[in-house]
Amino acid sequence: MTKKRTAVLISGRGSNLAALIAACREPAFPAEIALVFSNVETAEGLRVAAAAGVPATAFSHKTFATREEFDAAIDAALSAAKIELICEAGFMRIHSDGFVRKWQGRMLNIHPSLLPAFKGIRVHQQAIDAGVRISGCTVHFIVPELDSGPIIAQAAVPVFPDDTAASLQERTLVEEHKLYRAVLKLVAEGKVVLREGRAVFL
Repeated sequence: MTKKRTAVLISGRGSNLAALIAACREPAFPAEIALVFSNVETAEGLRVAAAAGVPATAFSHKTFATREEFDAAIDAALSAAKIELICEAGFMRIHSDGFVRKWQGRMLNIHPSLLPAFKGIRVHQQAIDAGVRISGCTVHFIVPELDSGPIIAQAAVPVFPDDTAASLQERTLVEEHKLYRAVLKLVAEGKVVLREGRAVFL
């Protein structure tokens, strides 16, 4: 079986990265993590990659004059590694439209809410402040509009009266790790595709 060469883009501690690396180690899993990229050179997730023996690279967006130039550098790294799929996991940068168009249908993101609710940042606090009783996580195809791509799958997480943003985040991460693995498997197998602005299951 030829595994799809997959890159994971991160900015932080890399807990979803660790879960995806573990999934891809299974012989029958249809993807392999071939590159980890971070825009934060001190990101904890880079150590996760190193410990797993996964190639990793990092350079700061702050050293580039424009978003387009930064994305061009990312694209060059992806191309050099012969990447076929991208999984964004806590990557805290918005891409240029040109980059998204090039990778559209091959680029996934996991977001810690039940989209379209609570887009953007500080998502768990948004959920608590809104008083919702159920939150969760979403894996979607990335499109130019922030957190607006076609939804592939979601998992629900209860919100308890005494929850803090931190406690809700930890409970949600448990589901994120399972959901992202399942969706990457489907996409790598060609069982779900982006078609006419929708996630289509084949």
